[in-house]
Amino acid sequence: MQISNLTLFVEINNLKLNFFVSSYDRNENLIINHKSNTFLFGLDGNRISDLETAYSKIKENILFIEQKLNFTFKEVILILENNELSFINLTGFKNLNGSQVVRENITYILNSLKACVNEIEPKKTILHIFNSRFNLDNKNISNLPIGLFGDFYAHELSFTLINKNDYKNLKNIFDKCNLKIKKILTKSFVIGANISDNNKNIESFFQIKMNNDNSKIFFFENNALKFEQDFKFGTDIIIKDISKVTSLKVNDVKEILNKEEFHEISNEEIIDREFFKESNYIKIKKKLVLEVALARIKEISELIIFNNINFDHSNKISDVIFLEMNNKLRFKGLEKILRTTFSRNGSYKLYLTESISSQSMLNTASRLVHFGWKKEAIPITQSKKSLIGRFFDTIFG
Repeated sequence: MQISNLTLFVEINNLKLNFFVSSYDRNENLIINHKSNTFLFGLDGNRISDLETAYSKIKENILFIEQKLNFTFKEVILILENNELSFINLTGFKNLNGSQVVRENITYILNSLKACVNEIEPKKTILHIFNSRFNLDNKNISNLPIGLFGDFYAHELSFTLINKNDYKNLKNIFDKCNLKIKKILTKSFVIGANISDNNKNIESFFQIKMNNDNSKIFFFENNALKFEQDFKFGTDIIIKDISKVTSLKVNDVKEILNKEEFHEISNEEIIDREFFKESNYIKIKKKLVLEVALARIKEISELIIFNNINFDHSNKISDVIFLEMNNKLRFKGLEKILRTTFSRNGSYKLYLTESISSQSMLNTASRLVHFGWKKEAIPITQSKKSLIGRFFDTIFG
């Protein structure tokens, strides 16, 4: 039996295509009707280099889903991860001379800053624009201050951009699949919005994700995505360091880190013989494993956030970090080291989190598409409304 009102989501990262189909039940709860994934061929790094190969793979999977669900999709919502995005934060100003802040002031600033971005980055397309800060007479205002009186108004906008050719390639592929791109969302935006929704009292924070061989950090300020950065190292570097120093096999190191405790240990405690499944047994002090792991984790934390010049200013704004580790490795033995290192001995508020579930991701993405985001100035869609019209629809509903 055909289900009506199905929504197609496609998540694209540097390895896979994840396909999701959702609908709403009688109680308006989102349910997932289908999910599947496939490796994405035709990529060079994070960019589509072979349009035909990528198109064939995407078309093949969409046809399979349509046949399975007996439904023909007309639109698709894309969630992009690792697509070499760039970020620009600009502030516009308006002298008020004691008058009210009116819509025309916002229009002027918005047009000026958007024109500036287009001039600075002619080879890029804007995906998101966020209202990141309102300042009236040197006082930060939490909401758009239309109607308030003042002398000087400053409005900061944060822009998320994608390479224009990458955007055109995506549009071309889905056009050939007879699908209109309803909305493109960056995954960092979706995760940040999800964290914000679940932590109402936290509006500015860092989110760090460490996979096996790569890591990512993004910064949310006043519920606006300000910046993100990728790194070509992950948890594997900790394991390899321990393996190199102790001569343990990598799989044995993983087993030890998943099960052993590494806090409040004496200088004489050694690794249990039971963990030497692929390695020849030798007496290895737990303290040695702890010291190697601690040194590498400290270096990683400094590279990603604490000594990262891109976050010099951000570190003065927020002391909240959400740290997400590879789900496949629980790192029970390293949890205390991670907490101590990434919290800088308690000077930062650290939350160890799980990877966002498909259900949570789609719930958040669906809300962003249909209801917008409290700090997103312009939802970039295939709308026929004017730029300013879309802006005020978002602000005033």
